[in-house]
Amino acid sequence: MNDQRIAVITDSGTDTPADFVAEHDVRVIPLRINYSDGSSYENGIDITTEDVVRRFDEEIPTTSLPSPMKIQQTFELARRDGYAGAVVVTISSGLSATHETVSMVARQMEDFPVVVVDTKSIGVAAGMVVMEAVRQVEAGMPLERLGSVLTAVSERVRVYFSVQKLDFLRKGGRISEAVYRVGSVLNIKPVLTCDEREGKYVIEKKPRGWQKALKTQVELVAAQAERWDKVRLAVCTYDPSLRGELEARLRERVTNAVELISCGISADLLVHTGPTLVGMAVMGM
Repeated sequence: MNDQRIAVITDSGTDTPADFVAEHDVRVIPLRINYSDGSSYENGIDITTEDVVRRFDEEIPTTSLPSPMKIQQTFELARRDGYAGAVVVTISSGLSATHETVSMVARQMEDFPVVVVDTKSIGVAAGMVVMEAVRQVEAGMPLERLGSVLTAVSERVRVYFSVQKLDFLRKGGRISEAVYRVGSVLNIKPVLTCDEREGKYVIEKKPRGWQKALKTQVELVAAQAERWDKVRLAVCTYDPSLRGELEARLRERVTNAVELISCGISADLLVHTGPTLVGMAVMGM
């Protein structure tokens, strides 16, 4: 527990690295993974990313929000564990109603102040904001200032990602049928990002071929990194064999990085993108 007794809480869609979560007692509210047979699981609790990927040939499941009761239980447990308040960092409100639901429950808490921050991003990019929340809390930032500080941090974070196969993005409505058909015929592997105003998916570039898509991601990250004296970087992929190569590409191209985070991808994100997802993120300092 930090000296201020402020709990840092997030949802499983932020992909905050597991070792960091454990070391700093970050509380994670799991999103749900749902199958057509009626079974429903809490992501990271009673189902793993590997479990979900293994079942993709049978069925691509859906995701749903954590229940208000689960969110309240997370707050109550933090209070019982000695925390006096909490800051909650969520995935983009433009992609999920998680932020709205957490905010609703937070307003109902008595004698336990909760600040909720919308990252306008997703995956490890949102996880970078969670990590900064921990740094700010441990450095003594008061709860009443954390909202504005972390919102400003979120505005300095950009994420880029692409997939080898567009099927999952089409099924989830993340790209249109027209984009899917043209992309499939012309071998276009769009690089997506979250727009800065609403935090919704938008196509940033339309490179042809997978290797060109990865190169484009690196170049986009590098261009953003040039805006800042120092940056933090992140790379995420379900395929661990790719991580070393991607890390090397980023280190070679971005010379002002003080940290490079590398991690896997949570099931609730892969459900909408598929297991070929590769994401990169940059945070200005």
